[in-house]
Amino acid sequence: MKNLANCKKLIDQAELIALSTHVVPDADGIGSQIALCRALEEYGKKVICINEDELPCRYQYLDPHCKIQGTQSFLQHNDLDQIHFDLLIVVDTSSPRRIGPSLMPFIERSTQVLYIDHHPAPKAVEAVHFIETQAAATAQLVGQLIKELGIPFTAELALPLYTAILIDTSSYRYPTVSGETHRLVGELLDTGINPAEAYNLIYGTKKLGHMHLLGDVLSHSFINKTGEIAWLILTQEALHKFKINLEDTHSFVNNLLTLDGIKVACMFTELEDKIKVSFRTSSNIDVSSMAQALGGGGHNHSAAVRIKGNLSEVIEETIQKLEIMLSSMSED
Repeated sequence: MKNLANCKKLIDQAELIALSTHVVPDADGIGSQIALCRALEEYGKKVICINEDELPCRYQYLDPHCKIQGTQSFLQHNDLDQIHFDLLIVVDTSSPRRIGPSLMPFIERSTQVLYIDHHPAPKAVEAVHFIETQAAATAQLVGQLIKELGIPFTAELALPLYTAILIDTSSYRYPTVSGETHRLVGELLDTGINPAEAYNLIYGTKKLGHMHLLGDVLSHSFINKTGEIAWLILTQEALHKFKINLEDTHSFVNNLLTLDGIKVACMFTELEDKIKVSFRTSSNIDVSSMAQALGGGGHNHSAAVRIKGNLSEVIEETIQKLEIMLSSMSED
């Protein structure tokens, strides 16, 4: 894989390594970070895991040794001016601004910076970092790197990687899932981790309110006249009513992908100052280009954008634009 050997070279040259991921981290970012941390320690490196914020509760079981720290707690016990990292590795993003403002000084305190990611990036960034947009998840790339380092997979290493791939592929339903993805998953399962247990740990610990909210949202789903675009609406009022964290709703939109004839599924989520529009597809439609046209970005099959404005107006305008885009694609 491109630049894999360079990753090993940078790691071999480093003694103190910092690991981080993007703000509001997901399972792919967290799982990749934790697994790589354990592998690098096994490789003989001193590793510090630092994120913008503390580890979310839902992911704490993946970090039984409490390796991940938020910047605030880290700086309470360390003087950044007295620390110099030989290498800073950022997983699941290649954008410095996405790691958060508190972590920007850490870049300046690092001799080398390495991004490991599967999201689209400028060609200049892809040229010198470990970025493969065809990979199903960043964890797939981290798994390849761990193998390159010669570190054998253990159950402790496998669980965060397996969980990351499971979540980021929506249970292996996205088109980037390949034979290579499944071969890696097979190696992870060979360590003895239990697929059902791993699934339940990340998916199966829902509160009753979560089911009620999902039912409420799905019962008020919409579809356009052609049956090609379907959408859900998630309001702040609903989140408060059912006492559910926003983070636990990201997969709601995937339920629309089972509709007959659907090409694009959307979820409009009301945030404090903007409307987040999440796009999904299981067809050959490139929703990342749609998101980019609206000011966002993402993968071919999964993308998002945040738009300022009134909820109803954003929905109406966005659906109209998507219909125009789909029409244009069909003409091509």
